[in-house]
This record gives sequence, structure tokens and C-alpha cells, in this order.
Amino acid sequence: MSLKTCVLTFGVLLLVACGAPTANVVPSLTATPPLPPPTTTAVPALVAPAPSIPEPMRPLLMAHYMPWYQTPSVTGHWGWHWTMEHFTPSRRDETGRPDIASYHLPLTGPYDSSDDALLEYQVLLMRLSGIDGVIVDWYGTEPFWDYGVLNAATNELFAHAKRAGLRFAICYEDQTIKHMVDNKHLPVKDVYAHAQDVMRYLQDTWFQDDAYLKVLDQPVLFVFGPQYFSNPSDWDTLFSVLDIRPALITLDGHTESAGLSSYPWPPMWAARDGVLSQEALENYLVTFYRKAERWEYVVAGAFPGFQDIYEEAGVASESRYLDPQEGETFRLTLQMALDQHPDVIQLITWNDYGEGTGIEPTEEYGYRYLEMVQETRRATDEAGFPFTADDLRLPLQLFELRNQYAGNADINARLDRVYEAVLAGDLDLARTLLADVPVEP
Repeated sequence: MSLKTCVLTFGVLLLVACGAPTANVVPSLTATPPLPPPTTTAVPALVAPAPSIPEPMRPLLMAHYMPWYQTPSVTGHWGWHWTMEHFTPSRRDETGRPDIASYHLPLTGPYDSSDDALLEYQVLLMRLSGIDGVIVDWYGTEPFWDYGVLNAATNELFAHAKRAGLRFAICYEDQTIKHMVDNKHLPVKDVYAHAQDVMRYLQDTWFQDDAYLKVLDQPVLFVFGPQYFSNPSDWDTLFSVLDIRPALITLDGHTESAGLSSYPWPPMWAARDGVLSQEALENYLVTFYRKAERWEYVVAGAFPGFQDIYEEAGVASESRYLDPQEGETFRLTLQMALDQHPDVIQLITWNDYGEGTGIEPTEEYGYRYLEMVQETRRATDEAGFPFTADDLRLPLQLFELRNQYAGNADINARLDRVYEAVLAGDLDLARTLLADVPVEP
């Protein structure tokens, strides 16, 4: 996840920003003033849900999704996550590859997270691969850095996800509070009130939606951390303004007592000279899953590898690497996740190009990871899973035709029928309709 680099400050390894801003602003690493006492007087006690959580029929496959990409054709500029203020995506090399902040190039080319055609492509891929939904890396709603832009893109993604029959959930980045405090956008005295407003927004906008991920009628709220609100009582205060307390799922090793359980993440902190060994990876996951045995609600994790571009971009002093081993790292972590019989398997990630953890199809590895997800869904879904590897190629055809015929209402009405046919599972009809639309040579 972008810029979760380990920065050496006063000899202490600190977990820093998950995503740098689009604006030309360098996050401050100065010490954050201590939190003021919360103004809320009545705080509910932290208690586990009384009913037992039922055993899942099969684990839900939820892709961790980054909504933070922008392009000139949609938003009006190249976003930070394509440039990192070092790369120039409009420049191409002799092979035609754009100069982007990633070692991997999506099959669509660099894209905008608010592009309707792109979002249609992504949710169709998820449906056809057997993914149940998305967990969006979310920075709140404040008009600070690119947070507001990312929130708008998240709303658009969730609308597309719902139309495609997918679930969705939020992974809140509470480190946004630190950045706003450090940059004097948010006074320290207002941090609880601000975070409570964030919680109200989540409740009013998404938590009550039938498509939002829930356990025992509680909305599931992931947090990448906590990195700012590090005491369980902080979360009591934040949740005290809500009608239904969310089921909080924390990052492994971060205030686990505040939540229902935790989730694993690629343990790049265990790398030596920037490289995470297979042994270190397996030891980490074995240890995490042993700890997870005591939780009623288990969130496992699977990831394909790790290859960040931060050192080359000049935003970190060291690169980090976990060898994908031609897909075997994903296969290993996915199988270890399945062995736990979890409620959720978080696929880490759909599209973090800066860290090279994506499973979205790229020029380098094609549909490899989505084909593995299909195999998993086919093996675990007693109701059956009908889609094949060949079916995964349909969304890109539709995406390319959307772009070719942008502004052509008649053709796009025909392409709408393709989309509807895919969602209905009638892929023969979808292929027939696609074949009737001329493709530019």
C-alpha cells in the first residue's frame, strides 16, 4: 500500500503514509501534539457481539482497492500515484510503454479511478473472476490533499459495484488525521469531533446499504492501523455517535483489542536488505493465523508479491521486494488463507501499482492471478462457478469499444446490452453482440 515505507526517524522505525497526496506537498514528519481528552461524556463499553458468528459457507473474496489514480482525459491532470513527481506518463519509450510510477502496466494503460468505462471493466472482471466485492482504501471526505477526490471516486466505484452485484466495505486511513494536524488543516482540539463526523458520513452514506459488508448486522469497518487513534477508548468515542457500532477490523499488530479481529498484510518490515524471504513470509503467516484461532471472525490475506518503485521515484531510501515466483507466492498465500476456513480472504491488492501488489491484469502477468481466483471460487462454491479463463477477456473488449465509440449513443446502447448480458451470465449473447460492433484496425 503506497508509501507505507519504514522511515528511520530518531532511530525508530515508523509506519508512515499509506498514500501521498496529489498536491505538491511533502507530508510533515514532525511530532503530533498529544490528543486532547474526548468531549463525549457517555461512551459505550467495548463488548464483543453476544451471538456467535456462524461458520461461513465459503470465504468471501474481497479485493483491497485503491481509488487514487487520475489522468488528464478525465480529471484534468496526472495524479501523484502515476507520477510520484518523478515520472512523466505522457512520455513513452521505444516500445510505447508510458513512463509511470510502477513496474507493471495495466492492460488498459494508466487509468483514472473516476472513469465510468474503467469502473465497468473492473467490476465485470471481479464478477467473472469470482471476487465477491471490494474493500476500498479510504481517506475520508475532507478537501485536503486529494482526499475529497478519492472519496468521489469511491462513491462512483461503489455505485458500479452495486450494479454488478458486488459487496463493498471501507478500510479507513486514520493516519489522515495526523497529516491534517501536522499541516495545520485540523486543530488538535477538533480531532475527535472531526473523526465522529467521518463516522457519521460512513453511517449515512454506506453502512446502511444492503451491499455493505456486515457481520451480525454490524457494518464491518477495516482500518489501516490504527495509526492515530491508538487506544481502544478512542474508538469507543468515535463510535458513540452511531446507531450501530461497527465491527472494527484492525491491521495486524495495531490496537487489536479495539476490534473484533485483525487482518494480515505483506510483512515487508521483516525484509533483509530490502528482500522478504519465503521463509520469513511463511513464518509471519503461520504466527498470524495461530493468533487468529482465538477470533470468531477471521480475515485472512493473499498477495502476489511486492515490488515498490519508491526508491527509483525518490520518495524512499530503499526498495522492497517479495518475489512473485511466477504466481507461486499468490498460490501459497491463498492456500494458507483457505486452510484457516476464514470468513473473508482479503486479496492484497487489486491495484496498488506503486507497490507492485496488484492482481488486476497487466502487460507483465496477464490474467494469471484472476485465473487463480477463479480456481479458488470453483473449488469452494458448492453452488458452482460457471465462468472460465476465456471469459475474463470480455471486459477488456468492452472497455476498448467504449473508448473507441465514446460519444456515440447508438453504439453505446448496444454496448450496454453487452454489459447486461455479462451480468446475466449470458456470455454467448455478450460475445455475439460484441462481434457486431466494428473494431478499429
